[in-house]
Formats: sequence, C-alpha cells, structure tokens
Amino acid sequence: MPPASPPAPPDAVVRNRFLGFLIWQSIPSTLIFLLSALSPSSTSKPPFPFAPWFFAVITFLSFHLSQLLFSASLSLISSTHPHPLLSPLKLSLELIRFLFVPGGSDLNGSPGSRVRVRVTVRFVAFLAAAAVSGSVAAVSVCGELGGGVWGIVIGRVGFRGFVMGLLYGLYYVYKRRWVLEFPIIQRPPFFSFKMGLPTAITRSLKLSSVAYLVSAILVVFLPHEFHNRVTIGRLIAEQITFYIGSFLVFLCWELSHHLHQVLNTKRCIFAPPKGSAAAETNPTEHLLAALEESTPNSLPQYLAYLDLCMICENNVDTWRRAAFFEESGETYKRVVSVCLRPLEQLASKLGDGLESPVNGKSQISNQLLSPTDQRLDSKYSEPFDNFQLYAWCAWSAASLTARSNTEDRFGVAQRSGSNAAVISTLISCLLAVETYMGKKTNVPAQFMGPASIKWATSSVGNVGVAKKRVGPIHPKAYALADVLKNSIYHIVSACHDQMVSSAKTGVLEKYWVIEGKPPFGSHELLVQKLRLFLDFRAS
Repeated sequence: MPPASPPAPPDAVVRNRFLGFLIWQSIPSTLIFLLSALSPSSTSKPPFPFAPWFFAVITFLSFHLSQLLFSASLSLISSTHPHPLLSPLKLSLELIRFLFVPGGSDLNGSPGSRVRVRVTVRFVAFLAAAAVSGSVAAVSVCGELGGGVWGIVIGRVGFRGFVMGLLYGLYYVYKRRWVLEFPIIQRPPFFSFKMGLPTAITRSLKLSSVAYLVSAILVVFLPHEFHNRVTIGRLIAEQITFYIGSFLVFLCWELSHHLHQVLNTKRCIFAPPKGSAAAETNPTEHLLAALEESTPNSLPQYLAYLDLCMICENNVDTWRRAAFFEESGETYKRVVSVCLRPLEQLASKLGDGLESPVNGKSQISNQLLSPTDQRLDSKYSEPFDNFQLYAWCAWSAASLTARSNTEDRFGVAQRSGSNAAVISTLISCLLAVETYMGKKTNVPAQFMGPASIKWATSSVGNVGVAKKRVGPIHPKAYALADVLKNSIYHIVSACHDQMVSSAKTGVLEKYWVIEGKPPFGSHELLVQKLRLFLDFRAS
C-alpha cells in the first residue's frame, strides 16, 4: 500500500481550487450553450459547405473563452473581506501625479495608498473583463439564436452585450458580491451548488430585464450604419433574441459566481491522513503552520481558522482536538495564541482610536462636541470588516476552554495560564466594541469593592464614553458584541462551579484574569465585568 500523501500547502490549496473552478464552470456553461442551440436556426443557403458546423464550433469556442475570461476575473477581485477603494476621480488624479509630478503622489510613500490603488486597478480590470466577456458571449449566443445575421449581431448585439457586461460588473462591485461569504453549515459542494440554483435563475431574470432596457436606450445613439431597415417582424425577433441571450449569459455568470463561492468557502482539512505516522506523532503542525505563516486576512488563513473552529466546536475529528491537550502544553498555548491574536489586535486598534487625542482641525471640532459625543475616525471601523475571522477566533477559544474542563487530562489549560488569557482577551475585546458602539462600560456601584472606588473615579476617562455618537456605527459591531458575549457565557456556563468557588475564596482574578495590562480597559474593570457574567447580569 503506497504511503499517504501529506496535505498540500495553503497556497497550493487555493491554486488547486482555482483550477478546479475553471474546469467545473465549463459544465453549466456548456449545458446553457447547448440549450441556446436548440432554437431554430436560419434556413438561408450557407455560404460554403459545412458552414453551419464551422460557425457552431467558432461560437462554441468564443462563448467558452468569454466565460473563462469572466471566471478568471472573479478570482482576481475575490477577497475574504471588503477592501477600501479609491473613487475614479481620485484614482485618475493619483495616476497623473504619479506619472508627471516626481514625488508628488501618495503612491510613493504610504503603503496603504499603494494597496488601495492596486485593489482599485484590479476592480477596473474586472469591469473591463466583464464588458468584453458580455460582448463576446452575447454575439456567440445571439448569433446562434438569430439565424446568423452577423452584421446586426456584431454591431448592435455586440454593443448591447458590452453594456450588459459593464452593468453586471458595476452591480457586482457595488453589492460587494466579490466578498467570500462562508456558510454557517458546511454541506457537500453538490448540495450547496444545488441550493443556489433558484436564486441564480431569479436574479438572472431581473438583471436581463434591466440590461435589456438600458441597452435598448443606448443603442439608439449608435452611428447610422448600425440602424438597418428591417421589418417589424425581424425587429421583434431581434429583441426577443437578445433578451433570451442576455438571460442565458447572466445565468452563466450567476452560476459561475455561485460555484466560485461554494468551492472557495468549502472546508479544507489541514491535517495528515488519519493513521499515518505524522498523524500519530504531530497531527497539529500543519494547521498551526497555516495559521501562523499565512498572509493575514488571506483565503488560506481563513480556511485554516475555519478548520480550527470546526475542530473546537463540533464532535468531528476529535482525535485532532485531543492532540491539542498533549502533556507539555506547548501545542495548547500555540493554538490559544493564534485564536487570541486577532482579537487582541482589534481591541488595541479600537483603543487607539478611542483613547488617542486628535490633531488639527479634527481636535478643534472635537472640542466643540460634548464629552459624551465623541467622533471616531472611520479608519478604526475598518477592522470590523473581518467579522467572520473574529467570530471564528472567539468561538474557537471559548469552545476549547469549555471543553478543557472535561477533556484536558493533564490540566495544561490551567497550568499554562491560557484560561485567564482567553477570558481577559474576550472581555477586553467586548469592552472595546461596546465603547465603540457608544455604550457606557462603567460598572454599577453595587458590583464595586472598596479597592475599585479610586479607579472608578480617576480613570473612567475614555473607557466609559458616549451613549451618543457622531457618524454611523459599523453594522458588524453589534453582531461581534453578541458573539463575544455568547463566547464568554459559554465558558462561564461550563466552568461556573470553579469560578464561583474561586470568587468565594478571593482568587477569581488570580486564575481567570491576567495580571498585566489587557489590550483595552484595566485589570479592575475586567474583574468587575467577569463578576457580572458570573451573576448572568452582563447584557
């Protein structure tokens, strides 16, 4: 029996999924093209022998090339989280300054500006690819349906297909459909793809109606050469032909988009095959390598966190979760560390925005506001775009801590101080999110001991801010606050007896709260917030 092959590196996983997507998307495209070919073709005399077969092969290849171009452009802009984009005007000005003004563009200095410009250029390339793909696909499909009237097809239908593709590209970008949405329930790819068929057909009908009306208006402005005199019957047939063709093209694009989402959000198992030598000695190393070495916020990192969350939360691959609790405790500390690092970075960044003073005009305008009406820079709201990653981290850390109460035979969770790190990070991140939302984080007086009175009156500062905020709150902030509270309550419910016993003996903060400064707030505030959770009064 040949030895089992080791798991593929994270980058290879993404590359293999991209190649598989290009292969699988050709199947629905072929079926839809064959469906369009069932319509009656022209009965006119062919210009040369075997002309129908020749034109059929040409249109089939051109149609697939257009779908291949569109599918490749999807992978060009797809991302695990939304990207900040430049406006077309600002992008044009930056490019002009970069080309003609030495050192006058922000592209030479700020890395964030260069990334934003690079992402914007990718989206412009996607719009161009969608427009070209729409033009070629419309010519291919409508040429077969329209009886081979190539002069009209290449001119009028090609232009209308170009408009159709451009409209779809703008709609795709505006609705942020390029962001990969990981499903709550992981199903086999076939069933996930099948569930999206009704939605794809409905959306294709709506989009084809809009594209038909818009392109019909714009085609009026074409040069006189494209306005051939045709009979009313031929004109009606041409309009019906284009509407059917646009629906089929949109259906291909919608199915490609849905297939792209299904294949890229499918769980990937970062582990050696069960029963192999690597699985017996160190089954966690592949997962930890993917978590620690992958590019931040990249698809390989998201797939690794998804795999970790599935292990910690569910009763799947229990042998892999058991390997976390090995006797030395090093594996458990590394797993907890990769779970808490994104949450610590979020709390620190929100803390910088809430506690740091503003400068210049922003400082003057902020002084005119009341102390309970502070303005937060919009750049500090951008981390909430990674909500899915933070949710996986919180769920993984909480589930692993709760399960350590029954599955940790060597007590590595308590000995390594990971329990205190998890509770402290979750509460600190929750305080930062609630403060960002404008919720007062001051603890009621009945939960404060004598040692906390001095702290409560002296350092409330920016920790207990605003009920009222200027500017919109990121919609994911509410969802993240709920995730963090549920995660903390999950730990409290599983370890409630231990925590209550520690609170009665006065060692609650020794075992469940870190001694150093948390990413946000203070040590005393974390202890008082934990007591609220123990009494099930945190809301």
